[in-house]
Amino acid sequence: MPFVLRGIVYFVLLTAIAASPSFALGPDDHSVLVIVLDGLRPDYVTAESMPNLHALGERGVVGTKHHAVFPTVTRVNAATFATGAYPKTHGLMGNAILIPEVSTTRGINTSDARNLFEVDEATGGALLTAPTTGEIIQAAGGRVLVVSSGSSGSAFLLNPRVAGGAIINTDLVLPESLQPRVDELLGPKPREAYPNSARNRRAVDAYLKIGLDEIRPVLTYMWLSDPDKTGHAKGIGSPETEQALRAVDVEIGRIVTEHDRRGMSERVDIIVTSDHGFSTHLGGPDVSATLVRTGVKKSISSADVVVVHGAVYVDNHDPEVIQRAVLALQQTKGVGSIFTRGNGDATSGAIPGTFSLSSMHWTHTRAADIYVTADWDDESNEYGWKGRTTQRGVAGHGTSSPYDIHNTLIAFGPSFKRGVVSEIPSGNVDIAPTALSLLGIDPADTIDGRVLHELVVDGPGPATIEVQTKVHSVETSNNYRAELSESRVGEYRYLDWTRVTRIKDEDVTAP
Repeated sequence: MPFVLRGIVYFVLLTAIAASPSFALGPDDHSVLVIVLDGLRPDYVTAESMPNLHALGERGVVGTKHHAVFPTVTRVNAATFATGAYPKTHGLMGNAILIPEVSTTRGINTSDARNLFEVDEATGGALLTAPTTGEIIQAAGGRVLVVSSGSSGSAFLLNPRVAGGAIINTDLVLPESLQPRVDELLGPKPREAYPNSARNRRAVDAYLKIGLDEIRPVLTYMWLSDPDKTGHAKGIGSPETEQALRAVDVEIGRIVTEHDRRGMSERVDIIVTSDHGFSTHLGGPDVSATLVRTGVKKSISSADVVVVHGAVYVDNHDPEVIQRAVLALQQTKGVGSIFTRGNGDATSGAIPGTFSLSSMHWTHTRAADIYVTADWDDESNEYGWKGRTTQRGVAGHGTSSPYDIHNTLIAFGPSFKRGVVSEIPSGNVDIAPTALSLLGIDPADTIDGRVLHELVVDGPGPATIEVQTKVHSVETSNNYRAELSESRVGEYRYLDWTRVTRIKDEDVTAP
């Protein structure tokens, strides 16, 4: 069933988009394709598992110190791809969000675009509080296309104003007038599967059959749901996940082959990245249940302390309750680093043993009083893949572990250097400003990322770029110590990882 857009704002918006005479990419024009392979760890990309993508890296540029935005969850990073901004600027704080205009007591699931329509309407169009590349490019006369086999929410966040282009997702097509053409050329949507190969192939077909021939975008975001989808269910290194890697690699090869066939290879710059890394899960404490058991929160359903994933909102920002919550979490085995409001850009938070929200680029008015992440270690799973976190389920992401933060960056095309490995820190926050720069479009003032000049032909060599890495530490008198590593490239700051040490490893609540 198609989505029903809510509110007169969307009706007027989509009517205008359908009628707008936006610039159509011509046969000799330059374009950028950003491919997001959901949950792709850098060490997944080998000549054996992903020969096509590995070959692109050998022919182009590989960034070995690329960073997802923390929290390392899908929709936070989708909003960052769209805006070139951190949560402190774009305002999409998690995979689930607390928006007072909608509810003060429950989180909103951002995977469903219908929920995002509701948020946008309730906030007067402020779902994201920063302009998107779609809006910037539309103002310059171009179009942005989103093709996706991921959630409708992540697809919508990549271009929430649609802005003269289109969104073609398995469960969402905008403008709605495009739906019959999608059905005609792509057929019915396939069922979900592990691997999710049929849906991924359909997203690629949307780009090749509709995007290149009819929409002709100057920037395309292509989001393929594997290996994340299969990895969540089957685990890192499982036969199914290995099959998922090979399947998405086939799609990469298909895209490159079609570009070559159309004579487009010297006109399209390709950036392949991921929204986050991936870790094996060990099981661990539930934050809300921990706060109830320790007497900080009255009950699971009470509104005195509202927990939305790792975000903890305290009624009236009561400093005593915040202090008690932090202490309870610090004494709980499986809880990792904790962030609270700090003073300015200081690394340490207001509560002893915590880091500041500014150190994770999370100082938006929508930010919680506390953000807590799971603990992690370097141990291997049954298939020999390192990186485990104290979360529930089989495998996933979301933490400040380097295995979740460290993600993939491969760039190939006429604008990029050839056969180069860059060890200069970079991040998902840099993708949008780099894409805009490649297109010759000035970025918005709200962009927090930088243009990755070191990847571009005639750009500076790595030796000319100053990089600094610093480890900060905070501790308490109750045997809790936390460290935070950050890398700096000039004024730009990337969170590398955080980790905790408990000398006595007190466990005041059962996981």
